[in-house]
Amino acid sequence: MQLLCAGEAFEDLIFHGLDRLPELGEEVKTDLFTSTIGGGAVITAVHAARLGMTTHLVSALGDTAMARLKKEKVAVTNLRKSHEPHAITAALSTVDDRAFVTFNGVNTKLEARLAKYLASLSRRSRKAADGRSRTHHHFCFYPHDCRYWANLLTKFRNSGITTSWDFGWNEPLTNDRGLTDLIDALDFVFINAAEALLYTGSATLEESIPRWRERQAVTIIKLGNQGAVWLAPDRDLHVPAPKVKAIDTTGAGDAFNAGFLVAWMRGKTPQQCLQLGNRVGGESTRKAGGI
Repeated sequence: MQLLCAGEAFEDLIFHGLDRLPELGEEVKTDLFTSTIGGGAVITAVHAARLGMTTHLVSALGDTAMARLKKEKVAVTNLRKSHEPHAITAALSTVDDRAFVTFNGVNTKLEARLAKYLASLSRRSRKAADGRSRTHHHFCFYPHDCRYWANLLTKFRNSGITTSWDFGWNEPLTNDRGLTDLIDALDFVFINAAEALLYTGSATLEESIPRWRERQAVTIIKLGNQGAVWLAPDRDLHVPAPKVKAIDTTGAGDAFNAGFLVAWMRGKTPQQCLQLGNRVGGESTRKAGGI
């Protein structure tokens, strides 16, 4: 089995252990700082590899990230050209909240390159005779053209490849009429509680649930220390999270995705998928950084 993760990568500069986030014009100091690699696709790929899954990452990566991913035994297709700057994110982290500022770098060009690479992968996969259903593609970026990606995902499905997407918080997506078609072309869509409201225009989580239940993709709602929910037309399932002493929650949702997908690809039950997702996501908060 192989898990392919496609999306943005960052050098993460994490200032953690803060008592609170600074106000405008204010400086807050900390003795706790971590420099690491991040981005949803990177974090999910690393955690999945640590769980023994054969993992392939497609992204735009700097030299430090490439060296670390080699140690983590993640296969990489690097879409960054040698002269292009990699992306950098600075994170300010308290126990309960985070704030970010990001330099996009090469990531501004990444989606078009991902589209080209993955389209060629789709053509190759249709020629395969064996084992096609043993591959899963997981996406972690903001799609600027939902209809294009919905069409590509349909090709993957016809080739026997399953797919999932974690959109993150992207308000412009709410104006894309193709978003519903994109979600319906997926096997799983991963969201948190705030995103569940954003993408349905709902006032409460309870109000949003019937709208997510209508989708063809199984919706996985991540609730942080409250666990996670499997939501489908034929099943609602909530699994609480184990208690951990959190140091930094950066990337916990992407770590959850890794645990969930590895369990699902190994044929586990929905409850077992949510349990492993919760465990991996919770463990990731015990140190700074997503990996």
